[in-house]
Amino acid sequence: MSLARVTTFSFHGVEAVPVEVQVQVAAGLPAFTVVGLPNKAVGESRERVRAVLSVLGLSLPPKRILVNLAPADLVKEGSHFDLPIALGLLAAMGVIPVDEVAHFAAMGELALDGTIGPVAGVLPAALACSERELGLVCPASQGAEASWAGATEALAAPDLRSLIAHFQGRQALSPAPPPAPMPREARGACLSEVRGQESAKRAIEIAAAGSHNLLMIGPPGSGKSMLAARLPGLLPDLTPAEALEVSLVRSVAGGLEAGRISARPPFRDPHHSASQAALTGGGPRARPGEVSLAHRGVLFLDELPEFPRPALEALRQPLESGRVTVSRAAAHVSYPARVQLVAAMNPCRCGYLGHAGRECGQAPRCGETYQGKLSGPLLDRIDLTIEVQPIAPRELARAPAGETSVTVAARVDAARAAQRRRYEGMGFTTNSEAPVEAIREGFEDAALAFAEGAAERLGLSNRGLIRALRVARSIADLEGTPAVTRGHMAEALGYRLRKPAAG
Repeated sequence: MSLARVTTFSFHGVEAVPVEVQVQVAAGLPAFTVVGLPNKAVGESRERVRAVLSVLGLSLPPKRILVNLAPADLVKEGSHFDLPIALGLLAAMGVIPVDEVAHFAAMGELALDGTIGPVAGVLPAALACSERELGLVCPASQGAEASWAGATEALAAPDLRSLIAHFQGRQALSPAPPPAPMPREARGACLSEVRGQESAKRAIEIAAAGSHNLLMIGPPGSGKSMLAARLPGLLPDLTPAEALEVSLVRSVAGGLEAGRISARPPFRDPHHSASQAALTGGGPRARPGEVSLAHRGVLFLDELPEFPRPALEALRQPLESGRVTVSRAAAHVSYPARVQLVAAMNPCRCGYLGHAGRECGQAPRCGETYQGKLSGPLLDRIDLTIEVQPIAPRELARAPAGETSVTVAARVDAARAAQRRRYEGMGFTTNSEAPVEAIREGFEDAALAFAEGAAERLGLSNRGLIRALRVARSIADLEGTPAVTRGHMAEALGYRLRKPAAG
């Protein structure tokens, strides 16, 4: 009887959980069995491994082969178990030394010709290997991704044949290339392309300065989507720690192309037919949803009322806590979801409520019904609400170009730098995350009194008042003033108190 062990990983959210692949070849009736709660993809690994060994000129011994995935009470999912099972079997058969593979973890999907295909989760697996002083065997196309772990010895193998030769000492694989430095990427479409709409541009700048949630309401063609597409260009680059957080989520989702880690905040714009699982995460494998893929960036929801009501309501908790939890009977999986929500909607289903000659015959009831799809608790989590009206053709054709994204982004960068200094060591970096104890310092008494009186007269919720205070703090940061005045507070409440109704 022979026994070999190879380490691989399963994933709980963005955390890599070590799994030991134990392969035993013993006397008995010929059989090839995989146990340890494998799902269908893992169970099918034995057929892929059998076919690849045949291509390499190897045959399975006429004995009982048992593959145990420990711990046995953890469900194993994904095709990345192919490579560790194959290496464990080769070691148990004596083809490669057992002690060589014991110092490595392995992840990869095997094609029938023996090539090793890319899989999800290489980056968190490499970080886990670095903590455990293990090397990592991964697909050649993901060597750069594995290199971000630094201390990990990464073997990026193109196929199983070359990997066998490496462990047998006949031909050494080159180590994975070092990760390329994060490139300075373009900020995208320029804000100067938006003619007119000065009040909407002001709201976009404030939202970018404090990472505030924004809702734009207006008829079709008024420029809502155009404005939203230019918001990411105003945001500062991610710090290395933030870029790693974002890349971990993308790696687990299988979306980290060529191992490139970007310093630009992500921008996600799912279609309004997206389900709750697509937005917040879920499915049979509890994959991250759009709200997690937009972590540290912008989640743009166009035609907001057209999204399924359960999907929108499921966003309430992530918008407040910055995390989303996918609950299943067997486990609870959490993903980071610190996003800036930007939404756009028409005032009614036809889109022209309040426009004489263009609104439908059901106005104004159609507007009330359409906007009633959005619940009060969801709207309470919106920091700024603006109405975007179409500009006149003469103004559109003759209006001069406004400020560029570079100019506005410089003011946003200065405001974000002030916030980082203010909240240093507190566990958050923007006004949108700050608790009331952290933001009320610097408020003039007149500003606080004005906010308190407005909250009582207008029936603002506690959440609504706190979010208005945060927006006022961001307006002051844009102006570079340490004190929040009554004027800052009045502007913040003006964005807060606009009603979704148009016309």
